[in-house]
Amino acid sequence: MHTILLDPTAELRPVERQILPRLTTLTGATIGLLDISKPRGKEFLDEVERQLKALGARVRRYAKPTFARTAPLELTQRISSECDAVIEGLAD
Repeated sequence: MHTILLDPTAELRPVERQILPRLTTLTGATIGLLDISKPRGKEFLDEVERQLKALGARVRRYAKPTFARTAPLELTQRISSECDAVIEGLAD
C-alpha cells in the first residue's frame, strides 16, 4: 500500500521571508492582539492583555470578521503599521 501526501499550500518553492529581530523588552512596545473570532478567544486575550500591561506594554486589540478566512489585507497592514509585535489568539 502506498501513501500519498498532498501539500495544501501548492507552493513549489516557498517564498523566503526575512526574520525580524525579536523585541528586547516589552516596556513601551505596542503589542497587537488579534482575535480570530472563535468562541472564548476574547477571554483568553483579556488575560494576555492584562499580563502584557503589567510588563509595561501598550496593547491594541483587533478582530478578524470570521475565523473561517484569513484576515483581510487592510487589517494585516493596519496591524503591521501600528504594532511592534502581534499575538494571535487561536483555538481548538
